[in-house]
Amino acid sequence: MVSDDVLYNKYLKGDRSAGDELMLRYDSMLIAYLNSFLHNVEDAEDLMIDCFTVILADKPRIREGCFKAYLLKVAHHKACRFYRQRERRREVTFSAFELMQDGIPAACLQEEKQIAQGIAKQLSPEEALLTKERDDTLKQCLSAIAPQYREALWLVYGNELSYEQAAKALGCTKKKINNLINNGKKALRLQLEKEGIRQHHD
Repeated sequence: MVSDDVLYNKYLKGDRSAGDELMLRYDSMLIAYLNSFLHNVEDAEDLMIDCFTVILADKPRIREGCFKAYLLKVAHHKACRFYRQRERRREVTFSAFELMQDGIPAACLQEEKQIAQGIAKQLSPEEALLTKERDDTLKQCLSAIAPQYREALWLVYGNELSYEQAAKALGCTKKKINNLINNGKKALRLQLEKEGIRQHHD
């Protein structure tokens, strides 16, 4: 498969079809990510188009291997701005674990089973953790940990970003992502142990 970098460079040189291919490659993933903020598929679809418009119209310089991370960073900022604007018009109450710092809904409530399976593989080699019953328990435990931990885990395990790419997506340092992942895994282990599931520590 042609890499993101090759396609983006082709687009910068005037190949519009390369831009279309990039959009087709990431539109579904981006809609899921945005919808986890907004809980509205139509709004997520509109913002997905806006995100690609920013990149394909402005043609920013993107470091090699960072196209996906850059796209998620744009989506993160747009979703936060859209959410704030929407909430100025109406009051909405969220449950405690749906809120993250600054009152923004966590961006990792979608595809929780995928996240749970990915984290389970990292936390423990036990095949039992991949059963439906354990998957359901992992989903519950993920919902119980701090949203900022859950979002970092979602980006790294759910979207398979590197720590550096996840840091770019969230606009923080690689060290901060490393701390979020480590603390998130510890918090998840504690929740799992409350459910009677013992993990092998890294």
